[in-house]
Amino acid sequence: MQAIILAAGMGKRLKELTNDNTKCMVKVNGVTMIERMLSQLDKLNLSSITMVVGYKGEELQKFVNDLNIHTPINYVNNEIYYKTNNIYSLYLARNYLLQEDTLLLESDLIFEDSVLNKIVKDSYPSLALVAKYESWMDGTVVTLDENNNIKEFLDKKHFKFCDINNYYKTVNIYKFSKEFSNSHYVPFLEAYSKALGDNEYYEQVLKVITLLDKPEIKATTLNNESWYEIDDVQDLDIAESIFTNSPEDRLTKIQNRYGGYWRYPGLIDFCYLVNPFYPTPKLLDEIKANFERLICDYPSGMDVNSLLAAKYFGIDKNEIVVGNGAAELIKSLMEKLQGKIGIVIPPYVKIVVVGDNV
Repeated sequence: MQAIILAAGMGKRLKELTNDNTKCMVKVNGVTMIERMLSQLDKLNLSSITMVVGYKGEELQKFVNDLNIHTPINYVNNEIYYKTNNIYSLYLARNYLLQEDTLLLESDLIFEDSVLNKIVKDSYPSLALVAKYESWMDGTVVTLDENNNIKEFLDKKHFKFCDINNYYKTVNIYKFSKEFSNSHYVPFLEAYSKALGDNEYYEQVLKVITLLDKPEIKATTLNNESWYEIDDVQDLDIAESIFTNSPEDRLTKIQNRYGGYWRYPGLIDFCYLVNPFYPTPKLLDEIKANFERLICDYPSGMDVNSLLAAKYFGIDKNEIVVGNGAAELIKSLMEKLQGKIGIVIPPYVKIVVVGDNV
């Protein structure tokens, strides 16, 4: 088995981090993405690794050649990287696909070793590695049947939020058997490139193949294995909190985020500001049913809201003050009281603990 890494892109969304080097040379916690990936592939005893380079290609080759990688490395140069997409990069490396079983990876990924083991050890010859779709994910998604056959590839144009429970995100790691590449992928890759041009994505070829009666490619699903795709500085920041060098560093980085923990699947937020009992399932259903009205229609003013609150609590509306937060309520109280203000100083009890005595 061999590996092909697509590493020709410019990584413009990483801004100044890619002014002088390629996207895959950006460091995550002090180690470049490409160094980490090559070291992981080097453990698999592959016959070779082929890298398709383009932007800052010479610098990338020199950097890789200086690494302590024992697997032979080949280079394919995409000279028109600035006006083509990854379908053209893979097209340039198509002859390698025809030679033997292949692991196909994009260079902007960071993942733990178990991710590669998942796809390598799966006995099915041709696989797409996928993960259950999360709201923060971007890019190509697929739908699967009960046997992990890929029913369809969906791009942004055909993505529907109402169906997200059925979606799986492609991790951009694939395993193609030599037979699959010869009978399916490379012929369709060549035809697709000639018909629709070079500014496309190689997943589009897989999308066409899945329409066949026997597409010969399935999916294998990640569970708790960690991975992340780094496209911009926010992705880099999150990846550094996931792939830290120690549990202590990870705790510190995550705590410093002060929220946004929904981007960390399986992480439970025990912040005291979080109410685990609200909103109720019934209220969520009602919000969903009226979401368009809530977004598009301007809400009622304070007078109407006071009337509604009074109705629910069985009191007069003049006894209700509606406010968005404590600061607004304090302001309203000051206006209503008009000098009739009493200040209550709360008593504090000082507790001193000495040994076992309080």
